[in-house]
Amino acid sequence: MLNLSLFARATSAAASKTANSRLTSLSRQFSNTAAIMAPAEKTCDYLVIGGGSGGLASARRASGYYGAKTIAVESKRLGGTCVNVGCVPKKVTWNAAALAEAIHDSKAYGFSVEQSAPFDWPMFKKKRDAYITRLNGIYEKNLGNDKVEYIHGRAHLTSNNEAEIVLDDGTKQTVKAKKILLAVGGHPTIPQNIPGSEYGTNSDGFFEIERQPKKVAIVGAGYIAVEFAGMFHALGTETHLFIRHDKFLRAFDPMVQDAIVAEYERQGIHIHKQSSQSKVEKDSNGRLTIHYKDKDGEGQLSEVDNLIWAIGRSPEVEDLGLEKAGVKQDDKGRIIADDYQNTNVENIYSLGDVVGKVELTPVAIAAGRKLSDRLFGPEKFRDSKLDYNLIPSVVFAHPEVGSIGLTEPEAVEKYGKDNLKIYTTSFTAMYYAMMEPEDKGPTKYKLICHGPDEKVVGLHILGLGSGEMLQGFGVAIKMGATKADFDSCVAIHPTSAEELVTLK
Repeated sequence: MLNLSLFARATSAAASKTANSRLTSLSRQFSNTAAIMAPAEKTCDYLVIGGGSGGLASARRASGYYGAKTIAVESKRLGGTCVNVGCVPKKVTWNAAALAEAIHDSKAYGFSVEQSAPFDWPMFKKKRDAYITRLNGIYEKNLGNDKVEYIHGRAHLTSNNEAEIVLDDGTKQTVKAKKILLAVGGHPTIPQNIPGSEYGTNSDGFFEIERQPKKVAIVGAGYIAVEFAGMFHALGTETHLFIRHDKFLRAFDPMVQDAIVAEYERQGIHIHKQSSQSKVEKDSNGRLTIHYKDKDGEGQLSEVDNLIWAIGRSPEVEDLGLEKAGVKQDDKGRIIADDYQNTNVENIYSLGDVVGKVELTPVAIAAGRKLSDRLFGPEKFRDSKLDYNLIPSVVFAHPEVGSIGLTEPEAVEKYGKDNLKIYTTSFTAMYYAMMEPEDKGPTKYKLICHGPDEKVVGLHILGLGSGEMLQGFGVAIKMGATKADFDSCVAIHPTSAEELVTLK
């Protein structure tokens, strides 16, 4: 006889099992769909936010040398400021300007050089852009070679060991990391209190100019403004440079300041000293009128094709989420980091322009590699850090400027005037031997020595070839060279550099 009670329980259990099976299947399907819709959370040893020179150098060292699982994030183009809108395209443009000067100078050497057409700016820009694009690809390939995972997107911190990345398609990716490097760089500043300032562009925008301007105005007194002014002028553009004081390159030695200002004036660059801008207007043809005040009073500059603001840079910290992770900043918004690149948060580090110590590409690269050595390398690197003293720098002006160590005022303040001996020389390089007096450029060198052994604590050079010349002398000074060491080196004749080892 059938037990109805047992049958009912069995039927109920079977139904329940079938229902649970269906729920499990649906749950799996939902989970799979969710996984497609929202990428799984990533984890890594080292998250590098910022794909500029410093960040990439650190990421590749961590992964390629030490096998740390590394993710690099960049929202723009790989290579950062230097590769895309800085050193590299700047130097390419400087080369073009130097060739223009050489064509002009060649006549003094007996060449009959006639240009059948003016400088082809659009062709030059196209080739320069293509070169930069190739470099972007090389940088990405190098990341792959060193097994660094590259994510293109905008990252911001959500905690001290986590970041959210907004990808190109708008979706979001979460990354948890044991250590995080902030190497996000900076961006140019445009004044906000001058009506019409938006009609100008910034130093990044210089590389977007499609056609050579007939007349250009540059506002700024740092090396970017000075380099742009020299290049524009050499290529045949009427160039106006607006500076707030009487000199530019004010972080450099007074010898350099005086000589380069005088040389730019000799060349015919219009320098508006003690100037400030009050208004910028744009006409129907797209040309600008700049209203300003300078040492000569009120004035206006009309028919300007391009206005470039080169008045400084700001850290790229917008929407970085520093407050969520508790990372401290200074009064200018720069991330505060010590000599080991540590921020105030234990596992978060920072370097490069966003820190603002020495805003030079090789400095960021060196700091990035030293940091990865310390974080992921063997015990011998536990105290690895970059020495920020005696860093050489060059301004690709016309002519070039090179500097390492203390300026004379800095040396006097640190050591006292009586404890210094200053050696200087000023001469005409042999390159100008065949030229008329009005076409000859200056060469000026200064060696600053301290103490009874005359240790070299500063070297400043201005003239042809200064950029290449400084690297070797920089090694000597970094090693602690004295004036006697310089004197003991046999001169290479005939060169300009020999003057530095024969100073009296």
